Amino acid sequence: MMKKISNMVVASLMIAATGCAGGSQQSTVGKITEPVSAVTNFRNCEYPKITPDLSVTFRNSAPEAETMGIVIREKMYEMVPVGNGEWEVTTDPLVPGLHLYNLVVDGVSMLDPNSRTYRGSRSMLSGIDIPEEGVDFYLPKDVPHGETRIERYWSEFEQAWRMCCVYTPAEYEQNPDKHYPVVYIQHGGGEDHMGWPEMGLMDNILDNLIAEGKAVPMIVVSPNSNLVTNGRMGPGGYNMEGMKPYMEELFNNIMPHIKATYRILEGPENTAMCGLSMGGGQTFYIGLNHPEKFANIGVFSTGLFGGINEAQDLDLENEVPGMFSNSKQFNKDHKVFFMTCGQQDPRIIPTQKAVQTMRDNGVKVEFKSYPGAHEWQVWRYSLYEFAQKIFK
Repeated sequence: MMKKISNMVVASLMIAATGCAGGSQQSTVGKITEPVSAVTNFRNCEYPKITPDLSVTFRNSAPEAETMGIVIREKMYEMVPVGNGEWEVTTDPLVPGLHLYNLVVDGVSMLDPNSRTYRGSRSMLSGIDIPEEGVDFYLPKDVPHGETRIERYWSEFEQAWRMCCVYTPAEYEQNPDKHYPVVYIQHGGGEDHMGWPEMGLMDNILDNLIAEGKAVPMIVVSPNSNLVTNGRMGPGGYNMEGMKPYMEELFNNIMPHIKATYRILEGPENTAMCGLSMGGGQTFYIGLNHPEKFANIGVFSTGLFGGINEAQDLDLENEVPGMFSNSKQFNKDHKVFFMTCGQQDPRIIPTQKAVQTMRDNGVKVEFKSYPGAHEWQVWRYSLYEFAQKIFK
C-alpha cells in the first residue's frame, strides 16, 4: 500500500496533545447525534470534536501560553483557558469536507498535535475532515482495494529523481496480461503529488466506483508539478508559456516512465487529464491543446477565467486554437470535456460565463457545480463524477 508521508511536527514544547487516551469515534456515515472525535485525529485523540451542527470544539494543552487561537477557513477563533493549562474554543458550523488549519500560540503559528498534517498553501497544516450526512463515496468500504504507491522517476528537466503517486486497481496484480486506461490527475497550488491520495482520497473513490461497476478499472497518476531548476522554482502562470516547463516534464519524463513501468492502454481515447485549481489550469492548457494525447479532460475549480484577480475575459479561441473555429473537430477529438466549480467559490460566475461562451460557439462541455467553496469536498465530487464518464 502507499507509503504515507507523515510529517507531524510539534512546533513547541509548550503545546501538547490533549485527551489522547482513546476518545470515542463515530462513523462518519449518517447524522451526527452527539459530539464525536474527528476521524482525522491523531492517535485516537478526543479533540477536535465535531458536534451535531458541524461546529468543532478544539482543546489543547499549553500551560505556558499567554494567548492561543485557531485559524480555520480564513477565520481566527480565540481560545480561552479552561483550567489545568488547557485552552478551548468552539467554531461556527463548518461545511462538510477536509479543512486545513493551524494553531496560533502567543502569535506563533503551529501545528495541532491532536490532528494529522497535510501539505497545503505551500506549508504543512493540520487538517480536520467534517462528515457529510449520508455521503460515503470517498470513505473506505468492504470492497477490493487497489494499491497506491510512491513511484520514483528520473527528471531530465530537473536533473534529479522526482516522485509521483500511482494508483492501480485491485485486479491489477491478478491480471498480468491486461492493460488499463490511465488518468493524469493534477494537484492545486501549494500542494504536491500527495494531495489527491491523502486529501482527495482518490483511492477510496476509485475502489468504490470500480467495485460498484460505475467506473472501469483504471490507473491514476498523481504527479508533482512543482518544478525546480537551477535551485529556483520554474516559471508558472496562467498562460501557455508558463505551462511549458511542466508540459515538458509530463510529456518527456512522467508519461514515458509510466508507459515503461505499468501496463497501460495507449492512445488518447485511453488517456485522461484532470486537475483542481492550478491543476485545472494546467489541464486546460496542456490537455485541450494536445488532443493527440488526451481525449478525456476534467477541469475543476480553475481560476483561469477570473474571479480571483487573475485573467478576465480570456480569449478562449486564442488559447486553444480551433476550439471555436473548428468546434466540430474539437468535439470529435474530446470524448469527455467536464468542468466543475464550487457554488460558493468566487470562480463560479466567471467559470459559468466561460462555459456558456464555449457552448454558444458549438463546444460540447459538461458543467457541474457542488455546494462548497474552493475546497476538497468539491474536488472529491468532481473526481467521483469524472471517473464515471471516462473510458466508456
